[in-house]
Amino acid sequence: MASAFEPSLSSSLSGRQTLSAAAPSMADSLPSINFGFDELRDRMAKFSAKFDAFIEQGRKRVLEERNQFRMNIAELQEDERMKKKDIEILQHKTNTHQQMISKEAAETQEMQAAIASLSAQRDKNKAARDALKQQIAETQKEIDARLAAQRAHAQYVESQSRFNVPELDFWMQNLCLKIEGAGQTDRLKFVYTHIDEKNWEREAWFELSTSSRDYDVRHCRPKIEKEKIEKVLERTNETRDLAVLLKGMRELFVEAMKA
Repeated sequence: MASAFEPSLSSSLSGRQTLSAAAPSMADSLPSINFGFDELRDRMAKFSAKFDAFIEQGRKRVLEERNQFRMNIAELQEDERMKKKDIEILQHKTNTHQQMISKEAAETQEMQAAIASLSAQRDKNKAARDALKQQIAETQKEIDARLAAQRAHAQYVESQSRFNVPELDFWMQNLCLKIEGAGQTDRLKFVYTHIDEKNWEREAWFELSTSSRDYDVRHCRPKIEKEKIEKVLERTNETRDLAVLLKGMRELFVEAMKA
C-alpha cells in the first residue's frame, strides 16, 4: 500500500518546493535585529588580551619566584658549605688546641719531674755539704788536738830531756827498761825485762799518754789493777818526776808476775 501512494507524495512535495522557491521568503520580510556580536567580539578580544597578560604576568612571577627560590637554595647551599668549612676549620683548631694542651700538660709534667729531681739533688748536695762541713770541722778539731798533743809532747820531751843523758840511761840500765814508739805521736811505750825470775827475757810494758799535762797510762801488759796504777800516777803528777812512774810501774809488774 505504501508503494501505491509514494508517487503522489513525491509529486506533492516537489510541487510545494517549487511554489516555495517561487514565492518570497518570510525571513526577508522580518525586521533586522542587532545582537551586538562585534561588541561582544571586541570585549572577548580585550578579555583574551587581559587574560593573556595575566597569564604572562603569572608565568613571569612564577619564573621569578622559581629563580628566586633557586637563588635562595643556592645561597643556602653556599651557606651550608661555608658553615661546613667553618666547622671543619673549627674542628681542626679544636684538635690543634687539644694537642697543644696535651703537649703542654706533658711538658708541665716533665718540668715538674725535672724540678723534683733538681730539688732532690739540691737536698742531697745540701746534705753532702753539711756532712762535709761537719767532717771538715771534726778534722780541724782532730788536727787542732794533734797539734796540741804534738806541742804537749814537745814540751814533755823538752821537760824530760834531762833523762836523755846520763840520767835516762841510768834508769834504763838499772830498771832494765827500753823506750819505744807506740804508733802515735802523743804516746810512748816503756818495756821492762828481768821482771819474771823464772824468765828474765819475759817483757812487761805500758803505754804513756802525753796528750795532756798530767801523765796517763792507757795500756799495759800484764794487766794491773786500775786503782794501783792511779795511785802511781797521782804521785807522779804531784812530783812531776818521771822516775817515780818508771819505778812504780816496775814494782807493780814485779808484783803481778809473782802473783
